[in-house]
Amino acid sequence: MIFESHAHYDDEAFHGDRDELLAKLEENGIDTVINVSSDLSSVEATLELAKKYPFIYAAVGIHPSDSGELNEENFAWLKERCFAEKVVAVGEIGLDYYWDNVEKDIQKKWFARQLALANEVNLPVIIHSRDAARDTLDIMRTEKPVQRRGVIHCFSYTKESAREFLEMGYLIGVGGVVTFQNARKLRECVEYLPLDSILLETDSPYLSPVPFRGKRNSSLNLPYVVAEIARIRGISEEEVAKVTGRNARRLFMNECSAQNEREIQGIKKKEG
Repeated sequence: MIFESHAHYDDEAFHGDRDELLAKLEENGIDTVINVSSDLSSVEATLELAKKYPFIYAAVGIHPSDSGELNEENFAWLKERCFAEKVVAVGEIGLDYYWDNVEKDIQKKWFARQLALANEVNLPVIIHSRDAARDTLDIMRTEKPVQRRGVIHCFSYTKESAREFLEMGYLIGVGGVVTFQNARKLRECVEYLPLDSILLETDSPYLSPVPFRGKRNSSLNLPYVVAEIARIRGISEEEVAKVTGRNARRLFMNECSAQNEREIQGIKKKEG
């Protein structure tokens, strides 16, 4: 089974067939989905999806391109939503200098505030960083470290940058871009990265893998990402799905901590 760590099924691209599409996921090997919000309206839509579908979990946060809509009042509202049932991350947050539709200082302010928020609510973060590697790293180093860490979504930088994020304890999100002909840097990263630092994602409805590039993306296309990662690393597709799924559950569901606690309790019972 495959763990989808980043999708936007609240997007209007799915308004016509959302229920039918989501009903197909499990039978096609997708057992868990993190639906990630990007603006204030998508927060509520994401929470509704998590309520409706047992296999969908929610990430609550404001994308850098929408950070201009934040103020103290709705930031307090956002914090309240972090305590809703099935919320497993703060995201997606970060910096985006490609679109340049929100001033950099505003993006930086709310990126830092949302990093701090993740610590307040004890959740990992999903970080969006486009054309802003150095500022992203600088803010992450300046602010108090996020205790639960997180993932650098849709990674697009060099393996040297990947190394810096790894040293900070973050995972790397890999999606359909890895199948693109011009994705040399990302393929180098996939070859370089430890497999236990990679998460699978689609960013649906965006960034469909080859052979569907340019069309609406969905989690049903994740096997193409799995196949490309397996090819690059010279391992089986089953191993890619197994390890990346374990990585995602460790990050978002905190399963390692739960398992450690069970083991500790077991030892105490034996000693008692």
